[in-house]
Amino acid sequence: MYPHSKTLWFRAFMLCLVSFPVAADDLVFPCLIEPHVVVDISTAVEGILSDVKVRKGDSVRKGDVIATLHAEVEKAMLEHARARVVMDAALRAREVSLVRHRDKHRRSIKLSSQKFVSPDELAEFELAVDLASMELERERENRQLLELELKRMEAAYEEHFVRSPIDGVVVVRYLNPGEFAQAQPIVRIAQLDPLNVEAVLPANAHGRVREGMQGSVAVDAPLNRILEAPVTIVEKVIDAASGTFGVRIELPNPDYGIPAGLECTVRF
Repeated sequence: MYPHSKTLWFRAFMLCLVSFPVAADDLVFPCLIEPHVVVDISTAVEGILSDVKVRKGDSVRKGDVIATLHAEVEKAMLEHARARVVMDAALRAREVSLVRHRDKHRRSIKLSSQKFVSPDELAEFELAVDLASMELERERENRQLLELELKRMEAAYEEHFVRSPIDGVVVVRYLNPGEFAQAQPIVRIAQLDPLNVEAVLPANAHGRVREGMQGSVAVDAPLNRILEAPVTIVEKVIDAASGTFGVRIELPNPDYGIPAGLECTVRF
């Protein structure tokens, strides 16, 4: 639940705090307020960045475009695919051909009853109808393939727009317009609503702290506030080396009024 260095610090601090005098039924431990999620956002395709729309400290919403890559070729291919889909002259020609062959076939049936059309000629009219029907079906299948190709080109073009997967705040901007984006991240975004309150407890507290129970989080300066929030995670595995386990509380922070990174104390 913690980066390794933070875990070591908290476990050492926690062992000192266990002997601190508190009420008989209270469990009090140090904790740290962290972002709910931290994401390094990169791109699915390689290319030159044409724009990076966010700066450090900007708030973003899920789905917002945070960067764009040059995509002139992909845009042209997409327009070409769209044009091919809307061009329906070949399909209409096949439909007209089928209608005409069906009309000829119906007339030939009437004439065959009057002995003006031979059985062989009637069979040829039937074959012409079947061929026209198959050509129309083939044209419709081609249209479906064109529509699928259009969807593929739309997806390929969309990959040049890098979007935020979460609501959050830009923590780091790694790249600028004109730089080559590859596997490295473009920006780092931290989700600050809710916040994670991480605490490390001794093994003898296991079973006394349960998921769903309320914890009182005393936030250090500059806020100096006490906040109530439920326990969302209690680790099921105790660290054998230190005899401790992790607990997480999710702290609502809709207005981003509580900054991440603050030290705190949690009381159960």
